[in-house]
Amino acid sequence: MHDQERRTSVGSLPTPTSDESRVPTVLTRLVWLALAASAVVFGLRLRSGDPWTFGPVAIDGLTAVLWVAIAFLSGIVHSYSRRYMAGSRRVDRFFGRLSAFTLVAMCLVAADHVVLFWAAWLAMGLLMADLIGHVEGWNGARTAASLARRYFLASSASLGVGLVTLRWATGATTVSGIAAAVDAAPTAAVLLAAGAVLLAAMMQSALLPFHTWLLSSMTAPTPASALMHAGFVNAGGILLVRFAPVVTVDPGTMLAITAVGAASALLGKLLKTVQTDVKGRLGCSTVGQMGFMIMQAGLGFFAAAITHLVLHGFYKAYQFLSSGGRVARERPTKHAAGSTGPAGAAVVLGTGLAGGALFAALTGKGTALDGGLLLTLLVTLTVLQAARTVVTDAAVPPTVRYAAVPIVTVPALAVYAVLYRAIEGLLTGLPAVGDPMALPTIHGVLAAAFVVAYLAVETGVYRHSERLYVALVNASRPASDTLLTSPEEYNEY
Repeated sequence: MHDQERRTSVGSLPTPTSDESRVPTVLTRLVWLALAASAVVFGLRLRSGDPWTFGPVAIDGLTAVLWVAIAFLSGIVHSYSRRYMAGSRRVDRFFGRLSAFTLVAMCLVAADHVVLFWAAWLAMGLLMADLIGHVEGWNGARTAASLARRYFLASSASLGVGLVTLRWATGATTVSGIAAAVDAAPTAAVLLAAGAVLLAAMMQSALLPFHTWLLSSMTAPTPASALMHAGFVNAGGILLVRFAPVVTVDPGTMLAITAVGAASALLGKLLKTVQTDVKGRLGCSTVGQMGFMIMQAGLGFFAAAITHLVLHGFYKAYQFLSSGGRVARERPTKHAAGSTGPAGAAVVLGTGLAGGALFAALTGKGTALDGGLLLTLLVTLTVLQAARTVVTDAAVPPTVRYAAVPIVTVPALAVYAVLYRAIEGLLTGLPAVGDPMALPTIHGVLAAAFVVAYLAVETGVYRHSERLYVALVNASRPASDTLLTSPEEYNEY
């Protein structure tokens, strides 16, 4: 049969018989019920001002937003996994870990007591490490799980140091209590706690130089990878938002957060250019996107960081779950990138500037001499990159490319701006979250360096350095014991 005569078909969902487990079906339905309950909580939160406190748990606007996002993404992954994991001997174990991870993540974003928060952080890491090493008898999976577990335990230890320090300095045992008392705490103790919190966020979100565990985690089943890249790595941003009163006490801490975020955003983009496999490129992309998220938090725009992690979660989950469709036998030049050309350059530049102006108009950011200028700059650069990617796609006729870029990009950015304003409104009342940062000279220098490096990447100037290429290949290489050399190494059947 010729390729053009083949029809792509997807098998029906497996129907459990009397001898087969119903665990996947039951847990999948429970997750979708959790989404319905989260939607109800979200609707009620829109009408309420103060957070609802139930013992060690506090439900505020951030909790409501993240509960909906977590339950929705988990529901998609659970439903996808019913077909993907059909026939596996360890399917019940896999679904048990997925559901437990979902429950723990929802607990984390609602936890107010520091012990509950730390326990959820630790449990989330251990469950994800177990999912990374799910395939039984595969040495690579076992090694990747062990490597990830060490990073997650180190992250939990760092967070524990921060929480113990804050408990000693403020006398509070809750996240809200720490926020209320941190201004009166000794500065040295707060700085130590802020550094420990930042280190924990960097390791959990796979920022450089802690990205090796993420690039080595491709041993995980695809649904687990989707949940990892769409949800787990976002924990760093959530941590910084929850402890915003701690990290915003000293401008130097915020500058450090911005710097480490910018470094990972740029280097993640560079690492992606030397990857040859689909999931490797997605992994490096996640490193860069988490850098952008942390950078936004460092600028004081915590609502932008939450908006970024939600939208990136949806996008990255789709990318991983559809990654199998990217594998095809074709000529290498079939979809080669074309040149931008004068007309394409004008479309890209015009779209980027229009996108930045629209974002500034709809959000009010970038209209004053503060950190909003840098946030609008990041949005503009992102729009420029997206527009250039489409314009240089030689598989699409030029007229379609040039017309589609502004028609699609500008409305999409308007939706992003509206979502950002909505999340910003829901986060109103969270301590230190709505305070814009000043724009010191050092931020201007950092922004200029970021733009220069970004343009160097986009124009491909860096490709002239063989030494840089080798350094990037080495930096993006997973742990050697996790590399796949033969399919028989992971065949569990």
